[in-house]
Amino acid sequence: MYRHIFKRLIDLTLSIIALPFWLIILVIIGPIIYFQDKGSIFYNAPRLGKGGKVFKMYKFRSMKMNAPDIRNEDGSTFNSEDDPRLTKIGKFIRKTSLDETPQLLNILKGDMSIIGPRPDLPEHRALYKGTEERKLEVRPGITGFNQAYYRNTVPWKERIQHDIYYIDNLSLWLDIKIFFKTAISVLKREDIYVAQVNIGSTVKVSNKAGLGM
Repeated sequence: MYRHIFKRLIDLTLSIIALPFWLIILVIIGPIIYFQDKGSIFYNAPRLGKGGKVFKMYKFRSMKMNAPDIRNEDGSTFNSEDDPRLTKIGKFIRKTSLDETPQLLNILKGDMSIIGPRPDLPEHRALYKGTEERKLEVRPGITGFNQAYYRNTVPWKERIQHDIYYIDNLSLWLDIKIFFKTAISVLKREDIYVAQVNIGSTVKVSNKAGLGM
């Protein structure tokens, strides 16, 4: 009952309550993002949703315009505190997770949930093996089990196994624990970045795909 009905009702209720506060963030952060390099405020990232449906996930743009898309060897997005692609405001909104707040709009549209597996890139579906595609059984979340307990410190494949664990144990109590653990991690700014990766071991996939991530 919770998974199919009450979870969605809670998502909608909390998102509607949070929306006025997010609009204040938009009014403050939006112009700063724009005037730093005269670029777009938002980055609309294609992501895998429930059932494998591709949707546009909204984020505040934290990277310079036309920044190259750099990936780690496992296909995950390269993420570093010293990433030269980040703008000045981009570093701040990454550390505070404010870049993810536009996903309230995705929740209202029905693409996402507050709590759930973080969505993968569409091309990652071809890399799933065994039961890994099970992570598509539920709506992806703004935060989830990985973000609450590990942030960016574990490899992509391990994160998928944590996502499946979450799906198998999905409950109101687990969502509450993830919500508050995420809040604590964000306030402490814990494990925001993975251990420093040698750029030479990463793969440049596109000169445009990384726009404003």
